[in-house]
Amino acid sequence: MEKPENISLIKIEAIVREEAYQDVKNALSEIGVNGITVYQVVGCGVQRGMSEYVRGQKVDVQVLPKIKFEIVVSSEEWEQKTIETIRKAAHTGHPGDGKIFSYYIRQAVKIRTGETGYDAVQSTTEE
Repeated sequence: MEKPENISLIKIEAIVREEAYQDVKNALSEIGVNGITVYQVVGCGVQRGMSEYVRGQKVDVQVLPKIKFEIVVSSEEWEQKTIETIRKAAHTGHPGDGKIFSYYIRQAVKIRTGETGYDAVQSTTEE
């Protein structure tokens, strides 16, 4: 595979509802995003958690369980495509749908081979 010129590696982090996990994962797979890292996390956004009733008592839950996806892409085109795919798959229209962030990556190194930059994040037929 020939290396494209002027590659910018971009990391996308998406924090979504737990129940959106499978929809987001499937949607990313459908557009050809293969390399993802997924975490179970807790946190709160603008809504600052929620209230629940436990044994008849109102309890304020300060943090909520969420799923965090991390994806590295090799172009701004893929960045936009990936962000829009996640947004559509995770959207309910209710508070707590989540957030998506993207960052430029200064360096990437594949530990096994020592490949760097674009080559470090590309899949090969042998993997």
